[in-house]
Amino acid sequence: MKFRSWFTTITVACLLWTISWVFAPSAFALVQLQVSDISYKECPAKLAEGIVVAGSSARANCFLITGKAINNSGKMVVNADVFGRIYDANHNSVFQNRTRVGGIDEVPPGVSDFELRISVAENQPTPLILEQFKASGFIGIVRR
Repeated sequence: MKFRSWFTTITVACLLWTISWVFAPSAFALVQLQVSDISYKECPAKLAEGIVVAGSSARANCFLITGKAINNSGKMVVNADVFGRIYDANHNSVFQNRTRVGGIDEVPPGVSDFELRISVAENQPTPLILEQFKASGFIGIVRR
């Protein structure tokens, strides 16, 4: 009788675990996106007005990072985070201790253009060096 009780408990636990995976919200599905054609340009004058470095009053230059996000999942990806390393002309990091550059709200299946605005301290020389860009997002609705 003890074996039957133990067997029933294990069977129910396995069944519940299996059901939770079948009916789990799709937001848990993290999707890796390829990123290509990364480049940058100066912001238009209207976007660049009054730009300062975060956490200080130091002046900054405004740049737009552009590229293509490649979604091979066949489903809409939302809240995609874009990561990469950005260096100034002297190979000094533009974002100390941080690789998240920005986010893309929606990436439909296929290839999509994206644009992210960044601020770079005015004393960091250009041209900027953009390396190791990648992105990941979720299939389904994710609250931020």
